[in-house]
This record gives sequence, C-alpha cells and structure tokens, in this order.
Amino acid sequence: MNDTIPQTEQPGISVVVATFRHNAWASLKLLDFCAGLSDEQLDATAVGTYGSIRDTLVHLIYAEVSYVERVNGKLPQNLPSEDPFPGFEALGEAVRWTSDELLQLALSACADTIVTHRMDEGTEQYKLADLMVQTIDHANEHRTQISAIITQLGLEPPDMSGWQWMWEKKELWLTRNTPAE
Repeated sequence: MNDTIPQTEQPGISVVVATFRHNAWASLKLLDFCAGLSDEQLDATAVGTYGSIRDTLVHLIYAEVSYVERVNGKLPQNLPSEDPFPGFEALGEAVRWTSDELLQLALSACADTIVTHRMDEGTEQYKLADLMVQTIDHANEHRTQISAIITQLGLEPPDMSGWQWMWEKKELWLTRNTPAE
C-alpha cells in the first residue's frame, strides 16, 4: 500500500512534466561535471560521437533553444553566440530557460498541432508532439556520447539515470525486510 510514501511533488504530476524535469536535471548535472574538466579533456572526442565534449554540449543545448524558437519564435534574453565556447554559466542559463519553455510546449502539444519551420532552403512541417520526442531523444543521445568520452578519459561520468534523479529528489524509498522470527 502506498499511503506511507511521502508526496513531495504536486498530486497528479504528469509523466510529461517528470520527463522534461529529468531532461533539464541531467543536462545541468553533466554541465556541472564538465565544468571541472581541463581544456584538453573538454576537447577530447571519440569515434561515433558528435565531436568534442565542448562542441557536443554546445550542440545539445543550442538545439533545445532552436526547438523552442521553431515553435514560438522565442529566444533567451542573453543567449551568447555558440562560437567561441559561451562558458558553463551561459549554457546552464540556457538549459534552465529551455526547460521551462520546452515543458510548456510539451504540455500544450496536441495530436494535431503542426509546427511549420521556415528555412532558407524551404519549409518543413511536423507534429509538435514529435518534436518533443526529438527533444528528449536528442538530449539523451548526446549526453550518452559525452559520457562515453569521459569514460575513455579514465573518469567516471556523472550518474544521470532516472534512479539517481529519484534518489537526489529524495523520492526513492527503500523499505528493508526484517528477518522472520
């Protein structure tokens, strides 16, 4: 019976809200870890990844900014350019901004909501719900790539799993069995 589990979230929190909160938490956790790496380590890469740790972080976070802009035209107030490397504080601010914006977009996505994205070479259209799937998939893919590079550097990457997220939120409860007498 669940009545002894403390409720620290709002009653009825949706899977969508939890998914997008975890996405932001994982990106911020990875940024915090990478802020402690040397320039040489940040420039490390591995076969099968997007690029260096530094380039992949920028790509990941600026992609999320672009997803918001594609839908509603919004950009963070003080978004620096991608090149040169904007720094960890600026990337963290962008993650926090996109977290709120993407969550609102995800909550508003209906099965028939279509995004029209105009580019120099033409126009693409897709469902907003599918763009939200792309958001989570893209972030997980690149965080995994960065974790692989960190591992190849001989370091232990941060744990960005759902289990660790629950533990840090103090929402993973353990009840020990007592030996039968």
